[in-house]
Amino acid sequence: MDKFMERAVELAVENVKDGGQPFGAVLVKDNNAIAEGVNELHETYDVSGHAELLAIRRAQNELQTNDLSGYIMYASGEPCPMCLTAMYLAGIEKVLYSSSLEEAVEVGLGKAKEIYEDLQKPKSERELSMIQMPLNEGQENPMNLWEERKKFVE
Repeated sequence: MDKFMERAVELAVENVKDGGQPFGAVLVKDNNAIAEGVNELHETYDVSGHAELLAIRRAQNELQTNDLSGYIMYASGEPCPMCLTAMYLAGIEKVLYSSSLEEAVEVGLGKAKEIYEDLQKPKSERELSMIQMPLNEGQENPMNLWEERKKFVE
């Protein structure tokens, strides 16, 4: 096993021993570990406190960038949809993981698999209701404001 995956799994094991879930992550660039994370939900009561997201946050804060192109994420478990989306948005190049979603389901951690399945359905059939609401008449449109601002920044 690769040293970075070994570290991600080691972090996950330590986290379980500390009362958390079995998830650890190591963010790597040019064969160097840049940031690490473990699921901190049991400590922070923050559903976004996943190992991969924390590693991304730490790296972006340290490097003062949103662009993690060329980085590789090593995760002890297959990433959930939230973490995967963050990796897409950050430009992470590759994700390597150890335990699969199916293995997580077997030990009672199956919410990510359920969400992946729900996201494949049309919006109208998803578990979480999403309803678009138009702006009030005369209300400033933030998308138009962004488009105008972008012209001056470029």
